[in-house]
Amino acid sequence: MKRVGLVLFSMVAIALICSGSALAQGDNSTYFVTYYANNVSGAPDATVRAINDGSAGAYGGNLFADFYLFDDSEELITCCSCDVTPDGLLSESVRNNLTKYAIRNYVPNRGVIKVISSSTAFNPVKGTPPPNGTAETPTAGLRLWATHIQKNTGGYVQTETAFADSNWTSGEQALLELICWADVQQSGTPCYCTPEDQDF
Repeated sequence: MKRVGLVLFSMVAIALICSGSALAQGDNSTYFVTYYANNVSGAPDATVRAINDGSAGAYGGNLFADFYLFDDSEELITCCSCDVTPDGLLSESVRNNLTKYAIRNYVPNRGVIKVISSSTAFNPVKGTPPPNGTAETPTAGLRLWATHIQKNTGGYVQTETAFADSNWTSGEQALLELICWADVQQSGTPCYCTPEDQDF
């Protein structure tokens, strides 16, 4: 019986050692999506929260949550890049930060939020030809959640979910950067980032 126990223990130990590298890798996602809904007066405001897990670089480093907000007709309405320090928490209001300065002054009540976890900010400048500014450098390390405003018969309720990991391509990055540049040329005002020490 002792021999069987020793053999089973050895097999479990070997399996754990062999799978240890997979367990230690964590999530290397750099591109995330979610939705917002009922972004109307009278409804509660939705919130997006981002945490920098501190894994970027040898000793961790600042990351940027590069936000791209769309309406439900697939039109970009605004974009911005928000700094998140290692182990920092960034909290952004969908109504008062992320959609407040929508292009054409049209603030949709529902749409899509895309975020790139990047070690460089992408902040296009009005009046300059593309490409301009620093291109994004997708870097794993951000974890994101969002509250969602759901309408029911008695008013509104809130739910909260993690952003969904999404398929990432260089073509998607180039497209997002280009339409963000175009948005800035038309509106001149990116979405607004709340400093992470002003959490709510």
